[in-house]
Amino acid sequence: MTGRNQTIVSEFLLLGLPIESEHQNLFYVLFLAMYVTTILGNLLIIVLICLDPHLHTPMYLFLSNLSFSDLCFSSVTMPKLLQNMHSQDPSISYAGCLTQMYFLLFFGDLESFLLVAMAYDRYVAICFPLRYTTIMSPRLCLFLVVLPWVLTTFHAMLHTLLMARLHFCDDNLIAHFFCDMSALLKLSCSDTRVNELVIFIMGGLILVIPFLLIITSYAQIVSSTLKVPSARGIHKAFSTCGSHLTVVSLFYGTVIGLYLCPSANNSTVKETVMATMYTVVTPMLNPFIYSLRNRDMKGALGRVFWRKKAPFSL
Repeated sequence: MTGRNQTIVSEFLLLGLPIESEHQNLFYVLFLAMYVTTILGNLLIIVLICLDPHLHTPMYLFLSNLSFSDLCFSSVTMPKLLQNMHSQDPSISYAGCLTQMYFLLFFGDLESFLLVAMAYDRYVAICFPLRYTTIMSPRLCLFLVVLPWVLTTFHAMLHTLLMARLHFCDDNLIAHFFCDMSALLKLSCSDTRVNELVIFIMGGLILVIPFLLIITSYAQIVSSTLKVPSARGIHKAFSTCGSHLTVVSLFYGTVIGLYLCPSANNSTVKETVMATMYTVVTPMLNPFIYSLRNRDMKGALGRVFWRKKAPFSL
């Protein structure tokens, strides 16, 4: 450390979750189970969609990408969290910290865009069923998948490069279980106003606008369903929209609350719990909410895993 403005930090220390030492093993098992559930659930969806031709539709194209995004999103933070809880070694290198931040932003943004694509797909399917195949053409579907990957690459790189230009002084303790942008900004001894401005502006584009588009899509679905009253249709629409909006609200609500509308009253414990909701809980719930509950996925499960046994049946 040669000076305050020229400090070179080689590593950070992640303080992790605010858990009492006597409960450490219990929470380790809990988070390990949640991570394994996330991996297996999302992998199962990807395998089923790849192997079953009946699922080669726009909706399941978006679902497979969402599952891949959830799988990677959870894997950015959970292995390090589990390692820290098991080995009691909270250190992470400077390069490793920026790398983790980049991929956390990348897959978090990717999920945001994919949720919009899925909401639009459901909107077209329910409000314009006769024109669905025309509107959701292969070209449009490819565009709705490729565009998020391109946009999130540049957005995550922008924040990572802005963070890399900052200097970090004596304090290298991150009061979090991963390299969170806001936690890193609090440690910096440089002027962070540019970073904060970019977070606010880009956050509005990446988070608020997609969230409003999703809400608008589901509002149109409900409105369209109510115009042609049918007990079965209304039940299906509200069942689908209700479960989807629960996860959407959980994801966007915590992210927007943390990064765009931070409160001075937010304690470190509260922020950590909110971050856990969108980094750990949401990727685990998505397979159950979006895929494993519906009839098509259950049918695909039977076709893929039982079709080899069919020739031997009497």
